Amino acid sequence: MRTLARPIGLGLAARGDPKDVLDWSRRARDAGLDSVWIHDSYYERDAITFASVVAQGIAGDEDGTGFRVALGAVNPYTRHPVVLAMTGSALDEILPGRVVMGMGTGLPLRLKQMGIPYDPGAAIERVSAAIDQVRALWAGERLPSATPGLPPIQPMFAPAHRIPISIAAYRKEFVTLAGQKADGYLARPAESIPSLAGILDRLRASAEEAGRDPASLESAGYLLSLVDKTRREALNRAKREPFVIYMMSILSDISLRRAGFDAGLRDAIAAAWRAEDYTTAGNLVPDELLDAFMLCGTREDVAEKAMAFHRVAGLHLPLLQPVLQEERQIDELVAAAAIYASIPSEAGGREGADRSLVTVSSDGDPSTDDPRPRPADALADDRRLGLLEGARRRLGATWEILRPFAYTASVIPVAAGGALAAVDGRFALLPFLAALAGGVLLHSGTNIVNEIYDVRQGIDTIVSPRASHAIVKGRMSERGAFLFAGLAFVLAIAIGVYLIALRGPAIIALGLLGLVGGYGYTAPPLQYKYRALGVPLVFVLMGPLMVVGSYFAVTGLWSVVALILSVPVGLLVAAILHGNEWRDISEDTRAGIVTLSSRLGREWAHYSYVALVLGAYITLGLAVAFALLPPATLVAILSLPFLAQVVRSAELGATGQARAIAMIDLQTARLHLAFGGLLVAGILLSGLMRG
Repeated sequence: MRTLARPIGLGLAARGDPKDVLDWSRRARDAGLDSVWIHDSYYERDAITFASVVAQGIAGDEDGTGFRVALGAVNPYTRHPVVLAMTGSALDEILPGRVVMGMGTGLPLRLKQMGIPYDPGAAIERVSAAIDQVRALWAGERLPSATPGLPPIQPMFAPAHRIPISIAAYRKEFVTLAGQKADGYLARPAESIPSLAGILDRLRASAEEAGRDPASLESAGYLLSLVDKTRREALNRAKREPFVIYMMSILSDISLRRAGFDAGLRDAIAAAWRAEDYTTAGNLVPDELLDAFMLCGTREDVAEKAMAFHRVAGLHLPLLQPVLQEERQIDELVAAAAIYASIPSEAGGREGADRSLVTVSSDGDPSTDDPRPRPADALADDRRLGLLEGARRRLGATWEILRPFAYTASVIPVAAGGALAAVDGRFALLPFLAALAGGVLLHSGTNIVNEIYDVRQGIDTIVSPRASHAIVKGRMSERGAFLFAGLAFVLAIAIGVYLIALRGPAIIALGLLGLVGGYGYTAPPLQYKYRALGVPLVFVLMGPLMVVGSYFAVTGLWSVVALILSVPVGLLVAAILHGNEWRDISEDTRAGIVTLSSRLGREWAHYSYVALVLGAYITLGLAVAFALLPPATLVAILSLPFLAQVVRSAELGATGQARAIAMIDLQTARLHLAFGGLLVAGILLSGLMRG
């Protein structure tokens, strides 16, 4: 099994499926990486559990390499030193001699959220004492009881192999402590080269003062990384990721000053973050800030920037930490690690690090006054996406903003009107296709305009569930979205002109209602969605208007049966929207938007949703009972399994299980498609039976 020529590791959060984390760790090991470091992410999953899974998996297919598993980092405030000693010993039993323990206090904010008192001065003593206690227990020594009169603490586990302890912190007192007694130092994510250079200089100085060899201390550091086809694409994506924005909003004053940035930039980002205006927060993040505190670009860019941290800052073990913990990003970072290890070494200290790029003041803090370009600037040239990749991404953004899963809301009403025209013996193909295309185009334009104004209103953000992220993540510009919507509406108008010539001025009224209703759904001045009128007006527009209108477009006649047929169809379309509004009550309320669901409240929004979906079946049954619709249309009840699914989700959602209705709109669209498709089939079947 190969080992890379220069050590580099992989940093992973304790999130997702532990089996995936194990698989990624194996890939890193097989590619020759030095180690995997797993850190706690309050309040997600437990890092020790994930590390145990990885250690067992790595030990289970032992290959003789020294691949290590590290906890980076555990917290003596939330885990007593006795528990940490037990944890380290257990992990060492699984993976002998290849376990590392990072130790730190974590963010004071997180401790305060849990009601754990935190004092900066006492924190140093807390970590220092924890290191002493853990090492004593690992050596088999007894510790005095914390409560007088009780027996001492006797470790009941065999002495483990030596487990290195790295201190994870950035305050200078902790760095000094690491130099005095730890086995290494673990730098936090989002650290800059100038800042890290000063920290590691302090680490070496404190080690020398303590009579220790600085070379015996391992310096590791998480390097937040995001890989894409070009640096430009990676930067754009990073600015739209909640975790990145959060990390930029909590940068310290010292870290910003060392990297040459004003704290006011951080404060503006933080203010937008706290207000949950993630789109604005992301737009405030400049490229230069990401270049200073992250690794963004192609795999080659990431490797070169990691080398800058190694050569210039003196970082021994870079840990590539994916912003997006997913399959493709892991593969890209493993590849970047191999490129990093293959970069030729340079003569001189720290592999020839050009320390003139980072000048250090008398107090040990790096200065950024040197006018020469920093390593990040070498990545300033951007490589354009290839033709195929660019086309693929544009198509992806188009698909996302159009939301084709919801096209059932426009296709089924037109199909129902056309089916009824066929049964009446008045079907004409070209007018039917024109009505269908016009309905889908109006629907498309409505979807796009809806996203534009939902983003403007702050309703759709990068953390919104089930929302399209085409605009907020920069996959499509607002201007491009407006042009796209305009094209859809213009094409719909062109089709309307053809139908007007065919059926007369009545089409003008139908077309204007559809156009104004679509554009004014969220666009000013109407914005009727934000006035609690979305559900009733969508029922009218995509129920009676579309079914009756399509029947008229195909036949040139009006039909009472078409009006009756439109009621169950329209109820289910309204249910799609109402389910969406019910799910998004929190986001709408936060943005100051009034929808029907937010006005009714969660309880009555639930009742209303159930009434809409059940109402479709009830009205169909009554229409058949009173001979207003042919009996064959009852074939639509074969869609009951889909009804059962949405009702079950709704009931769970009503009990507070928000995840149960996370996809309620998609589930309702499927119900509408099944019900509507069967209803159309029933209409056509009635014509065959009558014939």
